[in-house]
Amino acid sequence: MSLMDKLKGSSVIKLTSVFDKANILNEMESVDTGVPALNIALSGSLKGGISTGITMFAGVSKSFKTMFSLICAKAYLDKYKDGVLIFYDSEMGASKDYFKSLDIDTSRVLYTPIVDVEELRSDIANQLESIERGDHVIIIVDSIGNLPSRKEAKDAKDQKESADMTRAKQLKSFTRIITTKVNLKNIPVILINHTYKTMEMISKDVVSGGTGVVYSSNQIFIITRRKEQETSGKDTKEISGWTFTINVEKSRNVKEKSKIPVTVFYQGGINKWSALLDIALESGHVAKPSMGWYQKVNRETGELEGKKYRERETNTPEFWESILADPTFNEFVEQKYRIVNGKLITDDATEIEDIEENSSLIDEE
Repeated sequence: MSLMDKLKGSSVIKLTSVFDKANILNEMESVDTGVPALNIALSGSLKGGISTGITMFAGVSKSFKTMFSLICAKAYLDKYKDGVLIFYDSEMGASKDYFKSLDIDTSRVLYTPIVDVEELRSDIANQLESIERGDHVIIIVDSIGNLPSRKEAKDAKDQKESADMTRAKQLKSFTRIITTKVNLKNIPVILINHTYKTMEMISKDVVSGGTGVVYSSNQIFIITRRKEQETSGKDTKEISGWTFTINVEKSRNVKEKSKIPVTVFYQGGINKWSALLDIALESGHVAKPSMGWYQKVNRETGELEGKKYRERETNTPEFWESILADPTFNEFVEQKYRIVNGKLITDDATEIEDIEENSSLIDEE
C-alpha cells in the first residue's frame, strides 16, 4: 500500500480523494443562461454561465437584480428537468408575472417567505441537510439587503432606538454555515442585495451586510443602469428601455472591474445580443465602415461582407450566428474577460534577468 492509499484510507471524510481524481471538482459545471453577456459576466466565456457556489447581484432599487437571478434559475430548470428552485422572499416584490415572463414552471418553485436573518439561516440549513449530492436544486434569496435581524425587529416592537450591532454578525453566520455545504452539494445560490454610497470625497457603491457576505461569495456584481431613449418628433425623447451594466466587483473567473452591459427594452424585452457588437468591433469580426453602419468581416480574407446593417439590425440571430460559431470570437472574449491561471513561479533565468534589469532601471529613475 502506497502512502497516498494509506492516508486516503485513514480519512473519516467520505469525499476524500486524490486531487487529480476528485469528482467533486469535475462536477462543478456551468449552465448556459441563454444571454451571452450574462454568461461573460458569470464565467468570462460565451459558453459559460451560472455555476456552483454563492453569486450576488447587488444594486439600487429597480436595477434588474431579481430578473437576472430568475434568468439564471430558468436556465438551470431548463437543463435539469428534475430541478427545483427554492425562492426565499423577504420583499414580496417578485410577482408571479416575473416568473411567467420567463416561462418558469411555478410548480417547480418552492416559495418560502422569510421575516429575519435567523429564520433564513435556520430554514436554509435544514434544506441543505435534506438535499443529497446529485439533487438538482438552485436557491435564490430576494433579498438579504432588506432582511432585518431578530433583535432589530424586537427593538422596534419594544420602541428601543439603540443601533443593531447583530445583523452583520448573523449574516456572517448565515454565509459561513451554507458556503461549504452548497459547494460540496454542487448547488448554485444567488443572493440579491442592496448597495449604498460611501462617505468618501469620491463615493463608490458598496454592498450592504458586512464582510461576511463579501468573503463567502464566489462572485459579486454591482448593477447600475442608464436610460435608453428614442426620439419621438423633433425634440421629445421617450424612454424605450434601460441598459443595466454588470460591474464585476469580485469574481473567481472574470477580471474584476469588468463592465458588461445588458439592454432591456419595454417593447421586446432583453436584447439577447447586448454587449456583443462592441466586442466584435474590438476583435475585428465586425467593422464600422461609416457612421451608423456595420458590416461583418470575412476572417479568412479580411474583406468586408456585402450587406450593411444599422445597429438595431444587428440584434438578430442571423447576424450573430456565424460570429458566435467562430471559435476565435470566444477565444477573444475569454482573453479579454477571463482570469488566466498562468505559472506563478518560474525558473527561467532569462525572465529573472529581465526582471532584475527592469528593477535597476526603475531604481536609476
